[in-house]
Amino acid sequence: MSLGEAEGGLPPNSVVQTEERILEDSERLIKAHHDQADDAMTQLALAPCSPFSVTTELMRSSAELARQYGVMLHTHLAETEDENDFCLRLFGQRPLDYLESVGWLADDVWLAHGIHFTDSEIQRMGKAEISVCHCPSSNMILASGMCPTLELEKAGAKIGLGVDGSASNDHSNMMQEVRQAFLLQRLRNGSATVAVDDALRWATTGGAALLKRPRLGSLKAGNLADLGLYAMDELRFSGAGDPLSALLTSGAHRARHVMVNGQWQVKDYELVNQDLAELRAQHEAAARRLRSA
Repeated sequence: MSLGEAEGGLPPNSVVQTEERILEDSERLIKAHHDQADDAMTQLALAPCSPFSVTTELMRSSAELARQYGVMLHTHLAETEDENDFCLRLFGQRPLDYLESVGWLADDVWLAHGIHFTDSEIQRMGKAEISVCHCPSSNMILASGMCPTLELEKAGAKIGLGVDGSASNDHSNMMQEVRQAFLLQRLRNGSATVAVDDALRWATTGGAALLKRPRLGSLKAGNLADLGLYAMDELRFSGAGDPLSALLTSGAHRARHVMVNGQWQVKDYELVNQDLAELRAQHEAAARRLRSA
């Protein structure tokens, strides 16, 4: 963030940095950590927080730097009507027009939320093959609105799913987010137009397409071995006819086993490489510090 309250932005001045510092550190981190390989475990994206928390110059410079190094771009856009009004006041443009003016309306960009678009804006996004990360729980907690997922997909945009941050989603459970997307989008679009497969697609191949990671998101020869295995012997699944549908309709809560890139990370509901008690203690201590700050 580089546009503080003193310059007309929303973030407190205490949390912003200079454009020079941000760009220098972004380039340093890309050079040190970004892995271009299709089986990479660490990839970076440049992510100015939102149009109302960074300057126009930083938006443009971030796009130029990202394309110099072949990394993706990410920001929050059109989450609330207040944001649209803010962009009109500050830049004289709606958020999508502003995004286009700084070189961001392109297929190497993904947006968080993407709720308040007009029909013509949705068509422009589809033509640009831009991506949107749908965050249903966060949008419901904040009463921000509903992402037009089906309209965006029909226009040509790619849809993935995200849990958003802990400030607006205390759950952060991806399978629960799939269920939430399923329920919310059925409410918005009707039960005949959104199926379990749609929500699972957004969470898997949709997310892989959003991140330009074709070897992720599906189980087939040559893809990376990412697996979530769910036991169906919990009481919540008793009597379920279709196990795949039951993951959503009966509310699967946690995976029994999880493999990431061929390595087990969870076995029998326990983290393989973490001391969960110590991790929880660190988290509680951090939360106490935040509450007392």
